[in-house]
Amino acid sequence: MGLLDKLSGWLGLRKKEVNVLCLGLDNSGKTTIINQLKPSNTQAQEIVPTIGFNIEKFKSSSLSFTVFDMSGQSRYRNLWEHYYKESHAIIFVIDSGDKLRMVVAKEELDTLLKHEDIRSKKMPVLFFANKMDLRDAMSSVRVSQMLSLENIKDKPWHICASDAIKGEGLQEGLDWLQGKCVCSVNLIQLLYCAKTKGNVQIAHRILVHC
Repeated sequence: MGLLDKLSGWLGLRKKEVNVLCLGLDNSGKTTIINQLKPSNTQAQEIVPTIGFNIEKFKSSSLSFTVFDMSGQSRYRNLWEHYYKESHAIIFVIDSGDKLRMVVAKEELDTLLKHEDIRSKKMPVLFFANKMDLRDAMSSVRVSQMLSLENIKDKPWHICASDAIKGEGLQEGLDWLQGKCVCSVNLIQLLYCAKTKGNVQIAHRILVHC
């Protein structure tokens, strides 16, 4: 058991719930990815385009995820910002075979990162360079370059090549996101709980571990 978990237990913190926004252009594979991350007995057999947004819930070993699967169609992208404030993490999905719309994906990402409700948070951002099975798919390195991900300095981020249909690359991404979210959620809860119990100095001692 790590230091964060020990302190969480000492302070009476057990359940960890994380709100995740799943964003990206339409037809990038967002819904298919989220469907693959759900338990097999709850997975949908047929994937249809998302209208507005869908809410999905699933659990990992240490977290309960509530995922807001937002439509990537242009007429619905204005809905994204209404969910920024309550989110703890972002999954941004890119169709690595769609070179023509990579510029649009970058514009949407830049707008997202500049929004006050996102800019003010050190939330983890997981990128899936999806559809890696396509013959003309770009590598995750190339996608990272085209999106200028190296310019993201104020948030932890990670990019994985993925094939949503086969589920390849998804566990790597989820493991990374889970690790970052556990740390972030523990810190928020610990700082709040320790403050109410008059032990702020204890919570601050763990900041160096994240």
